Amino acid sequence: MNIGIIGAGSMGSGIAQVAATAGEEVMVFDTNATAIEKAGASLNKVFTRLVEKQKYTQQEADDILGRISFVDSMELLENSDLVIEAIIENLEIKQTVFSKLETIVSDKCILASNTSSLSIASISSACKHPERVIGIHFFNPAPLMKLVEIIPSITTSHSVTQLSKQTIDSWKKVTALVKDTPGFIVNRVARPFYGEALRIYEEGIADFATIDAAMKEIGGFRMGPFELMDYIGNDVNYTVTETVFTSFYFDPRYKPSFTQKRFSEAGLLGRKTGKGFYEYSENASRPKPSEDEELKRHIFDRILAMLINEAADAVFWQVASAEDIDLAMRFGTNYPKGLLAWCDEIGANKPLSLLENLYQTYGEDRYRPSSLLRKMAKENASFF
Repeated sequence: MNIGIIGAGSMGSGIAQVAATAGEEVMVFDTNATAIEKAGASLNKVFTRLVEKQKYTQQEADDILGRISFVDSMELLENSDLVIEAIIENLEIKQTVFSKLETIVSDKCILASNTSSLSIASISSACKHPERVIGIHFFNPAPLMKLVEIIPSITTSHSVTQLSKQTIDSWKKVTALVKDTPGFIVNRVARPFYGEALRIYEEGIADFATIDAAMKEIGGFRMGPFELMDYIGNDVNYTVTETVFTSFYFDPRYKPSFTQKRFSEAGLLGRKTGKGFYEYSENASRPKPSEDEELKRHIFDRILAMLINEAADAVFWQVASAEDIDLAMRFGTNYPKGLLAWCDEIGANKPLSLLENLYQTYGEDRYRPSSLLRKMAKENASFF
């Protein structure tokens, strides 16, 4: 296949690397000459390192790089079979790009957006043939992250959905089929990992280090919520939360945190600025977490209950299948287990009981249990 990529940033060049490694001919378009130059240099550096690590021979690396070309004219994408757009998260700009792109490529070319937060239906509305527009959402860094969300809109044709999924599967990625809803799977279901951790901190129940320790020591998560927010960037993480909250008509489940908003406003963005919830200077020391095991167990149980509830609700609203939701959370966020499999393991009654207690304590809709979680507990049923 001939693959077109729009945007030579880290995501666009990462997707180009994935496609070319899978044997596709790839053309990356960007109007910014500096971005093109930087992407080319970055890819050369990546493959030099991969050859040094003996992941590829020099010939294999040269062949892969030889399948990637960079262009500064969108018209040169005319022979593409699939074009993936990976530019700024701005709906008007994306609509303009797709509207123009449609006039350049053939009628059979699939037009895909790598958006992580915008409606595919809204993007496709700019096209005369919205049936060939779909979401193909890679996670950063694209060469390393296995998950790709495949998001057909209500106007996407079945054949485009199937061919898109088959193509990305052939690139040795794990694909999850998801409905065109805010946050798709990962950015929706993962919200309580951050949101409930922030809430627990804001209530004064525990500090950052103790909350992180609880999730890592008891849950087996690779990073705690505050470490992960610092890694992602508080500005980016806060914006995603705010976008999901707004898109769901201000559902309290997704309510952003003033703590993270203030950290973001103060420029305490995490690793990229040297300071966030933790300090990242050379001699910085990490605060020690509490040794209260009962406290850590309470923190873990509370956050896990919220995550399971969100995953169950996504199944209830047919956002995706139980299988795809668990695949997405394992491969898109590196969770130690699928949340629904985790629910089966501990029984639906445990998270349900905790949520009902929280709901009774706070009287907030934030803690309302999913109808499906109630049903699973009542019937002593399992997801798998």
